[in-house]
Amino acid sequence: MLISIIFLFGILLILGLVVLSYNGLVRQKNLVKEGWSGIDVQLRRRYNLVPNLVETVKGYATHEQKTLEEVVKLRNQCVDASKVEDQKMAENALTQALRGIFALAEAYPDLKANQNFADLQKSLSEIEEQIQLARRYYNGTVRNYNTRVESFPTMMIAKFFNFESADYFEIELATQREAPEVRFSQA
Repeated sequence: MLISIIFLFGILLILGLVVLSYNGLVRQKNLVKEGWSGIDVQLRRRYNLVPNLVETVKGYATHEQKTLEEVVKLRNQCVDASKVEDQKMAENALTQALRGIFALAEAYPDLKANQNFADLQKSLSEIEEQIQLARRYYNGTVRNYNTRVESFPTMMIAKFFNFESADYFEIELATQREAPEVRFSQA
């Protein structure tokens, strides 16, 4: 009788650990989804701003049509991306293209002085900051989730219930990873 009670207690203990591990994995997976949702909201704000930016630049830089068309094409690729990996690649390309538009402003002083362009540039800068914060939160939740998926004993439950590691949303461009060069002028 005592052996039956110990055996039953052992089974209940193992079952309890499985349930707790499973629920923990579900909670972490939902945090990852929430983190991605935060990035998605900021990216949508950015996508809505890009056409206004392109239209403003169009009026000043008529012979830069190819650059503007490329920005619109990349924006549409970003909107259509469905996987984190596709989104990362599209976002990195769009960021480079937007830098090209802001470089155009240097060649067109009237554009640079345009208040609408300055407002759009400021809005885009604020959105980029929010994207960075959302990316940081998302990557933190992915780290926590992946740690649970890859750690013993939850990895056994994760494999049994098909929980897979999530992808980080990282910067892929080498130029974005480099630290900015700081120069001091000597007077």
